[in-house]
Amino acid sequence: MTDGAAVGAGKGRWVVESLYEKEGFTCAFRADKVLYEEETGQQHLVIFENGLFGRMMALDGITQVTERDEFIYHEMMTHVPILAHGAVKRVLIIGGGDGGILREVIRHKGVEHVTMVEIDPAVTDFCKAQLPQISAGAFDDPRLDLVFADGAKFVEEAGGSYDVVIVDSTDPIGPGEVLFREEFYRAARARLTPGGVIVTQNGVPFMQGDELAATMEKFRRLFKVASCYLATIPTYVGGPMAMGWGTDDEALKAVPVEELERRYAAAGLTTRYYTPEVHKAAFALPRYVQDRIEP
Repeated sequence: MTDGAAVGAGKGRWVVESLYEKEGFTCAFRADKVLYEEETGQQHLVIFENGLFGRMMALDGITQVTERDEFIYHEMMTHVPILAHGAVKRVLIIGGGDGGILREVIRHKGVEHVTMVEIDPAVTDFCKAQLPQISAGAFDDPRLDLVFADGAKFVEEAGGSYDVVIVDSTDPIGPGEVLFREEFYRAARARLTPGGVIVTQNGVPFMQGDELAATMEKFRRLFKVASCYLATIPTYVGGPMAMGWGTDDEALKAVPVEELERRYAAAGLTTRYYTPEVHKAAFALPRYVQDRIEP
């Protein structure tokens, strides 16, 4: 298996998480049952069952989503920008082929239109078949415009504007690398409405500090507010994960908890990780993270 060799002994095959291999660290998830495996033409994809995390998907040896803890990532990538903004009508999702971000976006009834751009149709097809609980029928929502294309080219060439842009990318390896370039961020910024916000997947700062620092350096050249917030997701090992935050509206980061509570209640949401208090606290960064994002 590409980037996911069997290791160790005992029941089942072990799928190795290879993201930090060059740095001298790996971990492995036991594949009690491999459900699907293929070279899609874009990347190597495997979906398997693990006794602790349920169904899991890895791309090029890097864990993307698991049945048990996906709600943390998807809720925090989605509800933080939408509730901070407070009046979101149009959302652009780049990546997110499993449908988890889409699922959370369409729970906001005030959202009138969602464009989702995924580079690899095989990822979406396989997730619909093997991980249907992630999207939970979201792909059938009439507000969705699903586009299979390169996300970087889409923001450069397509029209339209959006209140929130969510970049649910892989790490800057393979097809996802282009989504970490300044040219992409600049084109995405041009798609934002006044007061809009872009949120990006920026890895685990303890393990991928250079990646976060590089994005924040680019954001500082493009946005008045260039920062990040954190969420702890068990399968993304090495500490809390950073979500990049770029906007020209300084007020979005400072919405009071009381107002977030009002917006949360008005949206009628039921969440498993996100709360208005967690939203506010997520922007309180440890010193080692601050040191990586400050000039």
